[in-house]
Amino acid sequence: MSSSSDANAVNTDSPNKHSTLTEWLDYMQQIHVSAIDMGLSRVLPVAKYLGVVQSAKDDAYVFTVAGTNGKGSTTAIINEMCQVAGYKTALYQSPHLQAFNERVRINGEMVNDQTLIEAFSKVETARLECKLTLSFFEMTTLAAFLIFAEADCDVWVLEIGLGGRLDVVNIVDPDMAVITNIGIDHVEWLGDNVEDIGFEKAGILRDNIPLVYGAPKMPTSVQQKIAAHNVTCYQIEKDFDYRIIDAQTWQYSSAAVTLQLPRPSLSLMNTANALSAVLASSLTIGVDAIEQALQSVKLAGRFDYREIAERQWLFDVAHNEQGVEYLLSQLLPLWKQHSSYKPSPSIKMLFSMLGDKDIAHVVERLTAAGLLITDWYVAEIDHPRAASIEQLQTALLSYVDNTQVHIYTDLQQATQAVLDNSLVEDLIVVCGSFHTIGEAFAALGV
Repeated sequence: MSSSSDANAVNTDSPNKHSTLTEWLDYMQQIHVSAIDMGLSRVLPVAKYLGVVQSAKDDAYVFTVAGTNGKGSTTAIINEMCQVAGYKTALYQSPHLQAFNERVRINGEMVNDQTLIEAFSKVETARLECKLTLSFFEMTTLAAFLIFAEADCDVWVLEIGLGGRLDVVNIVDPDMAVITNIGIDHVEWLGDNVEDIGFEKAGILRDNIPLVYGAPKMPTSVQQKIAAHNVTCYQIEKDFDYRIIDAQTWQYSSAAVTLQLPRPSLSLMNTANALSAVLASSLTIGVDAIEQALQSVKLAGRFDYREIAERQWLFDVAHNEQGVEYLLSQLLPLWKQHSSYKPSPSIKMLFSMLGDKDIAHVVERLTAAGLLITDWYVAEIDHPRAASIEQLQTALLSYVDNTQVHIYTDLQQATQAVLDNSLVEDLIVVCGSFHTIGEAFAALGV
C-alpha cells in the first residue's frame, strides 16, 4: 500500500472548525480512494504526531474487543461495569445506527458535534503535516482517541471495526483482549476460512496480556498466537461458563468465583465474556457494581424489544449466519412466550441487507427456524453497498412464496406498510443490517 498522498489523494476543499459535523463527515468520506484500506503504515505517523498512542499507554486501562459478532454488546457491558464502579470511561463502537456521535462516548454519553469537529480539525492538520491520506474510519478513529486522551479517561473500551491485526483501533496496545467468536464474514479482507480470520483477529494480542475467548472452539491460528505472545487465555466452557436459572436470574462460574446475577437485556454469552474480562483485569470492580450495571446496560438494535405504535417490535442487527443463530437462540423462546398470550399471532419481517453479505444463508436460517413468518417487507437500504431489490428477491424466493414478499421503494415506506398491515397481536422483527435498523428507527421517529 502506498503511503504517498499523491497516490491516494482526492482533491476537495477542507472544512474548518466552523463547518458542520455533516460537512466534516462528507469530506472525510472523499479524501481517500478506498472506504476500507487495511494496514497501519499510513495511520501510525499521524497517531504519533497527535500523541494518542502514548496517551492511552501511559494513562488508561484499555480493553480491545474483536470478533465476528457480539462486539457491540460486549463493549457496552464492559463499559457499563467500569462506569458504575466509578471509572471515567471512553467507549468506541462502530458502526452507528442513526447519529455518528453514537460511536464516541464518555461515561456513556455521546460526545457533542463541536467536540468531534475540533478533533477532526486536529487530525486533519496532523495528516497534512505528515503528507498522508487516511480513510474515513482511520480519520474518525484517531479523532475518537484524541477526544479520549484529552478527556483523561481512566478506561478505554475499544471495538475493532474489521478484523484486528490491520485495523486502526489496533494502534493502541490493549491491557485486556477479548475475541467474542470467529465466523465467516468480510471474506474480501479477512479470508474465507476460520484459520485466516482467526489469524487476523488474534492480531490484537500483545505479550503477556490476558485474553478472553468467547467461543468453545478455537482455530489453530489463534492458539499459535496465544503461545507466541505468552498470553493467559480464559475460554468459555473451559475456564468460565454461565447458565440460566430463571427469567430474572443467571449464574456465572469460574475457578475463582460463582455469582448469581440479574439477567441483562443483552446476550448472556456476551455478558459472560464481558464479565470475564472485567474480573480478569487489574481494575477494582465489586459485585454490587456488576449487578447494577447488568440492570442498567442497554444497546439499541441488539435483541431490542419495544412497543411502538401499539405494535410489538424486535430490532436486531444480525447480518450474517452466526449473528442470525444468536438472534434465533433468543427469539424462539420469546416467540413461544409471545404466542402463549396473544390470539393467533404471526411474525412480520422488515428486512434488508448489504449486498456483500451472504443473504441466502441468512434467509435460509430465518425461514427454517420454525417461526410463523407470514410476510416479508423489503426495501433497499440507503447505502452504497446496499443489496439491490433483485438480490433480496432472489434470496427470498428460494425459500418464501412470492405472495409473502412485499417490495417497497425505501425503508420508510416498508416500515409504514408493516405498521398498516400488522395486527396488535403480531410481532414485527426488523433485522439484516445496522442500516436496516437505523432507517427503521428514523421512520418510526425513535
